[in-house]
Amino acid sequence: MNRAEVVGRVARDSGLTKADVDRVLGSLIENVSRSLKKGVKVKLVGFGTFDVARRRARSVLNPRTGAAIRIPARRVPRFTPGKDLRKLVR
Repeated sequence: MNRAEVVGRVARDSGLTKADVDRVLGSLIENVSRSLKKGVKVKLVGFGTFDVARRRARSVLNPRTGAAIRIPARRVPRFTPGKDLRKLVR
């Protein structure tokens, strides 16, 4: 399901216009992104938690040349589904 489909379904179910739903969805995404950039967890009870995980630096081999490459440490976004969502998907 893409963004337009989500907006359409939420608009239909809520009685709001697609434009209003799209603005709300955009604001939600923007605020979650800003919070993660600051390192703040975002918990949506019943849905899940968005947070930032740290990946350690590591060495890998280039498959073409066989040369060792160093991949630096980085922060990556992570989503952990909530209990209700896990039950629903099972």
